[in-house]
Amino acid sequence: MSQFVLCSEDNLASKYVTIIQPFWLDKVLHGTLEGVGKVDIAYAYVLNAQATGSIVISSGRIESLIKYKEIIYDLYENGYSVFIHDHRGQGLSGRMLTNPQIGYVENFAEYVTDFKKFIDNVVIKKTRHKPKLLCHSMGGAIGFLTVLRYPELFEKVAFSAPMFGIRPALPNWLASLMLSLHGALNKQTAYFFGQKDYNNQPFDANELTHSEIRYQIFRQEYQIAPELQLGGVSGHWLKMATHAMDEIEQNVHRFPIPALVIQAGADQIVDNKRQSRVVAKMAHTELRVIQGSKHELLEEQDKFRVPCLDAVLDFFRK
Repeated sequence: MSQFVLCSEDNLASKYVTIIQPFWLDKVLHGTLEGVGKVDIAYAYVLNAQATGSIVISSGRIESLIKYKEIIYDLYENGYSVFIHDHRGQGLSGRMLTNPQIGYVENFAEYVTDFKKFIDNVVIKKTRHKPKLLCHSMGGAIGFLTVLRYPELFEKVAFSAPMFGIRPALPNWLASLMLSLHGALNKQTAYFFGQKDYNNQPFDANELTHSEIRYQIFRQEYQIAPELQLGGVSGHWLKMATHAMDEIEQNVHRFPIPALVIQAGADQIVDNKRQSRVVAKMAHTELRVIQGSKHELLEEQDKFRVPCLDAVLDFFRK
């Protein structure tokens, strides 16, 4: 049992319809701002009148703020105002390519600049608390780079399965060769080898979570709003992600604020070996491993999700 107020899988199907959805419609405010290159950046936030703090969420690849309804509700119920935006090229934010399904960014610095503008124009104008940062997956790489560039923005940061490396982890020489080959044969905006448009993968084939109810809610939201859907990555996105992860590892010794890293023990999406190597070089940082958990720690079965969120909320409360 959690020491905090958290949703349970046991009644989530009904609670999502009768409590979380009305909360989202009644309490959560939405807007857009202009990001780099005049790309629209969608955001949402909820203000808790008795807030003891504020949390900013940096979400993962293909994700949208719509996917975070349950976690935003949980954080609100535990006394926080919560802020989230959709990274460029996904969710409700603007897409940069003719095919909106292709995962693309010119460089990860654009994610960081968009994030800073969201903080400056929305977060610090709506809360008196210095925000804490909660990152998941790709959002962890973006959050790490944002903290490096703007160390004064956040009080502390919790990383859920951060993208400090990507699986399958090919040998460096082979990964570089594949990227170079793709760049020579294709436009930088083309899908990388084997990537394709959004696929509503059945639960039994998914590598993200053991929680069938949370997985089905996520997929249902993306069926109701197909504009949220995103396919695989372009060769250029993968190249820029590689550069971003190298930048993280090369500058890890400069990470300036207290951090908690939650590692999913059975993660098949990010490279846990590289993640552990990076975390070992971070000052003021604790690593927690949730054994047996798949990648989506915040969307996992209760037996994995509860210890993850307990650790995050305890870390934020201290």
